[in-house]
Amino acid sequence: MPIRRLSPHLVNQIAAGEVVERPASVVKELIENSLDAGAGQVDVSISEGGIRLIQVRDNGHGIPHSELSLAVASHATSKISDADDLGAIHSLGFRGEALASIAAVSRFELTSRHNDGEHAWKMLDCQADAPEFVPSNLSSGTRVDVHDLFYNVPARRRFLRTDKTEFSHIEQVFRRLALSHLTSAFSLTHNGKTIFDLKVTDDSDGLKSRISRLLGGDFSANAIYLEHAGAGLALRGWVAQPTYSRSQADQQYFYVNGRVIRDKLVAHAVRQAFSDVLFHGRFPAYVLYLTLDPSRVDVNAHPAKHEVRFRDGRTVHDFIFHCLHKSLSETCAGKQVSVKPDALLNAAKAPGRDGTYSSPQTSLNMREAVNAYNNLYGQPLSANQPATVQEATVLPDSADEEDIPPLGYALAQLLGVYILAQNRDGLIIVDMHAAHERITYERLKLQFDQESIRVQPLLVPERISVSQKDVALVEEHQDIIQSLGMLLDVSGPESLLLREIPALLHSQNLNRLVHDVIEDLHAAGSSNRVSELANELLSSMACHGSVRANRQLAVAEMNALLRDMEGTERSGQCNHGRPTWVQIGLADLDKLFDRGN
Repeated sequence: MPIRRLSPHLVNQIAAGEVVERPASVVKELIENSLDAGAGQVDVSISEGGIRLIQVRDNGHGIPHSELSLAVASHATSKISDADDLGAIHSLGFRGEALASIAAVSRFELTSRHNDGEHAWKMLDCQADAPEFVPSNLSSGTRVDVHDLFYNVPARRRFLRTDKTEFSHIEQVFRRLALSHLTSAFSLTHNGKTIFDLKVTDDSDGLKSRISRLLGGDFSANAIYLEHAGAGLALRGWVAQPTYSRSQADQQYFYVNGRVIRDKLVAHAVRQAFSDVLFHGRFPAYVLYLTLDPSRVDVNAHPAKHEVRFRDGRTVHDFIFHCLHKSLSETCAGKQVSVKPDALLNAAKAPGRDGTYSSPQTSLNMREAVNAYNNLYGQPLSANQPATVQEATVLPDSADEEDIPPLGYALAQLLGVYILAQNRDGLIIVDMHAAHERITYERLKLQFDQESIRVQPLLVPERISVSQKDVALVEEHQDIIQSLGMLLDVSGPESLLLREIPALLHSQNLNRLVHDVIEDLHAAGSSNRVSELANELLSSMACHGSVRANRQLAVAEMNALLRDMEGTERSGQCNHGRPTWVQIGLADLDKLFDRGN
C-alpha cells in the first residue's frame, strides 16, 4: 500500500493500546489527573469491574470552559510547555495523551467547573469535530465518566478478564495512589458497595489508621517508622520488621516525589539492607517515600512511567541502603515483638523445634566462638569486646523503671531452650540459640570488616566469557572490583581473566561470582556479592559456634546473654530471619487468665 497519514481517530486507538491496558489503567490515569489538579477529595465509582462504568470525581481546581475540548486532544497538557520542563517534572502526568486515548475507546463524558467559573460544563461526544457543551450542576472540580470500555474495539475487549479479576487490579491501583497522597481523602465503590472510605488526616494516629486500612492491621502493628535526610535526599515511611515477611512482593510500595515506581536500583538497595534478617525466598514489606530535587531524576524513562533514572544512582542507592540498615539495626534490641494471646494458644499446634537444637555442650563465652575461626581472617576481637558474665540480678518490686534494661532480668530457663525474663512491660521469652547465634555472627562480621580482605592468587587464572558491554564496565569500575579483593584483567574483546579472589571464598563458584558482581555493577554501580558470600560463611560459623539446646545456664549467664543482645545490632532476629525474643505484655497475660472480668 502507498504511504498515507492515519486518521486521528485510528491514531488515538493505537495510542490507547499503550495507555489503556485494562480498566485499572483508566483509573490510574484519572486519579493522577485529579491529584495533579490539587484535589483533596477523590471519589471513584466502578460498575462491573470497570467495564461498564468508571467514574472519577474530584474537588480540584477544574478545567476552564474554553480548554475542555483541548483536554481530550492528543498531547495537549497544562503541565509542561517546553523541552526544559522535561528535566524537572513536578506532576504525575505530563504527556497529555491519557484522556484522548481513553475517549477513543469508550463512551466518554467530561464535566468540570473551574474555580473562577460561574457553573460547570459537560462535554458530550468528545470524538466529534465540534463537541457539544451543556451546563451542569457539578459544584466544583472535575468528573469523568467512562462507559462501555472497548465497546468499539471488540478484539481488545475479549482479552479482559472477569469483573472480579479486573476490579482486583483496580483496587491495587487505588491502594497505591491512596498511599501516595496520605493527606487527601479517597473513596472507592464497586457496584454500589463502599470498599474504601479514607478521610483527610494529618496526624500520626490518622496516618497509622490509613496504613492499617489499606495494608492490614498486621503490617501496621509490625511497622517501624523512619525518617532520614542528607545529601539533598529525604526518605521517610514505614518498613515492617523482618519477622513480618511475605511470600511474595505484594506489600512493597516505593514513591519518588509522590510517584509510585518499580526500580531495579531501589529494589537492590532494599534487598541488601534486609540481606541478613530474612529467610531465603521471603520478601520485606514497606511503604517508603523518597524526596529529591526533580532535576535529579528523569521520570520520562519508561513508557508506563514505572521506572525512573537517577542522575546519581549510586548516591541514591547507598542512601536508601544506609537508612534502612540503620533503622533495622536500631530497633532490633529495643522494639517489642508483642505476642497476642491467640498466637500463644495456636503455638501449641506449631511443629517441633528447629533442627539446630541438639545436645552438644557449648560454652557461652563469645570470644571462644570467634577465636575458633581466627586463622581464617586475622586477629581475635579486641579486649573490650568480651561477653562478660554478670552477677545474677533479681528484679526487685521497688526497682526504678528507668534503671530496668529493655530485655529485663532473667528468671529461669525453660526446657533448656528458652530464657524467661521480666522487664517493665511483662514477660520476655528468648530463644537462647538464635540470640547467641546473632551475637556471634555480628562479632564475626565486625572483625571481618575491620580487617583488610585477604586475597589469594589463583595458580591458574580462570578465563570468563562476557559481553563487550561487560568488559567496558569492568574497565570502568576497576577500583570497586579491587576493593572486593578481586583482580580481573581484560584478555580479549569478550573475555576476562580472574587472577585473585578473596581467600575466604576459595571454594565458591568463581564464574558465577564474577557474573553476579558485573550484574550488580550494571544495576547499581556497586556490588556486595563478596560480602554476601562471606556473610553466609560467617553465619554458618556462628551457628555451629553458638550455645545449643539442653545447655543449662546459670542466671548470671542468662543475664549476660540478655545484655549482649541489647548491645548487638539486629539482635531481634537470628541470621536466618527467625525472631530471637518476644514480649508478652501484662495486659495479654491478664487476658489469658480472664483477670479483671
